[in-house]
Amino acid sequence: MALVIGLTGGIASGKSTVSNMLKEMDISIIDADVESRLAVEKGEPAYLKIIAEFGKEILLEDEEIDRQKLGSIIFHHSEKRKLLNDIVHPEVRRRMNKQIEVAKLNKEKVIVLDIPLLFESKLTNMVDKTILVYVDNETQLQRLIERNNLTTVDAEARIRSQMPLSEKVKLADEVIDNNGSVMDTKKQLIDILNRWGINQK
Repeated sequence: MALVIGLTGGIASGKSTVSNMLKEMDISIIDADVESRLAVEKGEPAYLKIIAEFGKEILLEDEEIDRQKLGSIIFHHSEKRKLLNDIVHPEVRRRMNKQIEVAKLNKEKVIVLDIPLLFESKLTNMVDKTILVYVDNETQLQRLIERNNLTTVDAEARIRSQMPLSEKVKLADEVIDNNGSVMDTKKQLIDILNRWGINQK
């Protein structure tokens, strides 16, 4: 039986760093962000629904969705964000479930679902265990401003659009504190995998 782990965090919490560490251990990763990008590519069912709801002004010249323009709309309007999530999330779930089946057919022992909104989207029923990558508020804000070159107001709006990390801590099976060094983060990850009896390559 495969163990399905949900890896989550908050925006700029360092979840991708942990995801890359797992990849280096040859553990199968199914990335919700990748699947959500593929789900809204030109011609896909979700793409057509998004244009019907948000209009053609959110398209680039090549008719792909302008993710930045769409992002600036939804991060400041919770009802528009819910509308987009209601279109995209079922498609992403369907795509991820398909990949889980493939991984199980390939006799994978461990499958990690990298899902930023694992708790917000109530997707814990897809996984057996959860790992949260945590940072404090100040660190999260600073990293996001620097990484995405955002104003403080925009960065705070993006952080507010997600459940606070302090609340996610209460919901996760294991928490990795990513306020320290990369080596410290890796040690915490290895300790969790060892506790769960998972071999690292």
